[in-house]
Amino acid sequence: MNSIVFRVGSTAILPFALLLSLYLLWRGHNEPGGGFIGGLIAAAGYACYALPRGRTALKRALPIDPLQLLALGIGSALTSGLFGFANGTAYLTHAWTEVAGIALGTPLLFDAGVYLTVLGAILTFLNLFLEQ
Repeated sequence: MNSIVFRVGSTAILPFALLLSLYLLWRGHNEPGGGFIGGLIAAAGYACYALPRGRTALKRALPIDPLQLLALGIGSALTSGLFGFANGTAYLTHAWTEVAGIALGTPLLFDAGVYLTVLGAILTFLNLFLEQ
């Protein structure tokens, strides 16, 4: 995997993969996309970046440990359901608000949790793979 083409190309792929993943995360609660596919695309971008460079490059490129991403994602997804309890409805009943003309709700919080969970799980596996 020590290809110069792969190494140079992956440097360009990572930012585009992250931007595309965030776009899909944002539009996912209204149209196709969402946290799962966004997390997969972000993880694929990090995998393309880390495979020719190794584990230390992956750790440098990540702002947070993959297991912490996983924990934050599960916590975010679980927390999104609590807003239903606060409004006196069932767990995971979504709540909506409007900020500057943009409808924001707990589905986005849930999708962000799924995004971080998928990204953290795949990057944890990749980290263990690169360790060997």
